[in-house]
Amino acid sequence: MPEPRIGILVVAYNAATTLASVLDRIPQSFRHRIEEVIVADDASPDNNSTYLVGLGYQSRGSDLPLTVIRRERNLGYGGNQKAGYRYAIERGFDIIAMLHGDGQYAPEALPEILEPLINGEADAVFGSRMMVPGAARRGGMPLYKYVGNKILSTTQNTLMGSSLSEWHSGYRAYRVKALESVPFEANSDGFNFDTQIILQFLDAHKRIVEVPIPTYYGDEICHVNGLAYARDIIGDTVRYRLQKMGFGSGNLARAGDAYSLKPSADSSHGRILRRMAGEPPCKVLDLGCSSGLLASELRRLGHHVIGVDLEALDGVEDRVDAFHAADLEQGIPAEVGTGFDVVLAADVIEHVRNSEALLADIRSRVRPGGFVLASVPNIAHWYPRLRVASGRFGYDQRGILDRTHVRFFTGRSFLQVASDAGLRCRRQEATGLPLDVLADDGAAAPAPGLGRRVVRAVDRLGVAAIPSLFGYQLVFELEPSGA
Repeated sequence: MPEPRIGILVVAYNAATTLASVLDRIPQSFRHRIEEVIVADDASPDNNSTYLVGLGYQSRGSDLPLTVIRRERNLGYGGNQKAGYRYAIERGFDIIAMLHGDGQYAPEALPEILEPLINGEADAVFGSRMMVPGAARRGGMPLYKYVGNKILSTTQNTLMGSSLSEWHSGYRAYRVKALESVPFEANSDGFNFDTQIILQFLDAHKRIVEVPIPTYYGDEICHVNGLAYARDIIGDTVRYRLQKMGFGSGNLARAGDAYSLKPSADSSHGRILRRMAGEPPCKVLDLGCSSGLLASELRRLGHHVIGVDLEALDGVEDRVDAFHAADLEQGIPAEVGTGFDVVLAADVIEHVRNSEALLADIRSRVRPGGFVLASVPNIAHWYPRLRVASGRFGYDQRGILDRTHVRFFTGRSFLQVASDAGLRCRRQEATGLPLDVLADDGAAAPAPGLGRRVVRAVDRLGVAAIPSLFGYQLVFELEPSGA
C-alpha cells in the first residue's frame, strides 16, 4: 500500500517570534513522511516579518519541504484554512494537518494526530486538551476559558447528540477526500469555521477521532472575541438543527437524495402507517417511493407494494415487491397497471408541475372501493407566512420551502385540485413539526430532552387549535368522486 501524501498547513498571523520554533519542533523522525509544509501568512500587519521569517527558514537549508505563502489580503482564520485546503485538494494530498504558527499546539504531537488517518481509521482527527482530566488547567488554560470551553462543548454535544470532549481545539487533520465531500468553502471566514466543519462532518456521518494533546498557553496574543465567538458557534449549531427540520437555507445540513422515514404518530408517514395498519392485505402503489423506507414498513403490515420513482436509489428494490423507474411529470407508466386498493402520494405531488394531471392519473389506477392517501406541505403554515411577512421568502434544502417543490398548497387549494381530478375528500388531517428528522439515521441526533418534549407539546396544541396555521403537512384520504 503506497504511503499517503501528507501536507502540513501552518496558519500564521503575526507569528514572527514563534514561527521558526514551531517548524523546528516538527519531529525529525516524522519529517520524511511529509510531502509539503505550507506556511500561510494571512497578511499579517507586521511589516512582512512573519513572511520574512518563513522565507529565512526556507533559505537556510531546512530538511522540511517548505512552501511560504503570504496572502495578498487578510482572509480570516477560516478563510486561510479554506485556501489551504483548496491547495491540498489541487496538489492531490491524501491528508492535510493544520498547525498554528503561534505554537499553541504542540508540533511534537503530529505523529499521534496523523496516525488514525494514515491507518484509514478516521476522516478527521481533532487534538483534544480535555480528554485527560485536569490536563488543560495544568497546562495553563485560564479558568474562565476552561469553564467556557466545557459549557460550550457540552451545549453543542447536547444539541448534536455527539460526545466530543472538545469542540474548540484548533489542532486538526483531515482526509482530503472527506474535505472534498463537504461544502467547507461556504463556511465562515472567521473563528467559527472550526465549528461549522464539525457540523458538516457529523451531518455527513464522517468518522471523527479525538487524540489527547498537551495544553500550552504562552505570551501569544489571542485574536478571538470570546463573547462573539460563543454567540457565533452556538448560533451555528442551532441553525444546523433548524436546517435539519427544514427551516432556513444553508450548507451546514445537507438533504440527501433519499427522503427519511418519519414514523412518529405526529408525522405524515406515521398517519399513513396507522391508517394502513387497520386494512387487510392490500395492493399498494407507492408513488415517489424514494429509497423505499415507507414501503418496507407497509410490507411488514402485510401489504404488496409497487414502487415508482425517478431512479432506483440504494436499497429500494429490496424494500418493494416491484419497482418502476419513471418521471411522474410524464405520468404513471402503463406497465404499473391498474386496480390498486390504495395509491400513496406521500410528499410527491408538490414536486410535479401538472399536479392535476397526476391526480387524474392516480384516480384511474384505483379500483372501485379503493382510496388514495396523499400528503402535501402546508404553505399556510406560520413559517412560510413569517418568511413572506419579513420579506425573506426563499427556498430551503428541505421542508415546506424545499427548493425542489414546484407547487404550493393550502388545504383548500389542494382539495380544489383533487376535485378537478375527480377525487373527493373522505378525511383530512394536519401534522406538526417534523421533529423526527432530528434523529435521522440515528446519527448526530440530540436526546429527546425536556426542551424537545415542550416544543412537541406546544406544537400539538397549535395543530389541534388552528391546523391551517400550525399544520406542517396536510394528509388527505381521497376516493374517486363516482364511488
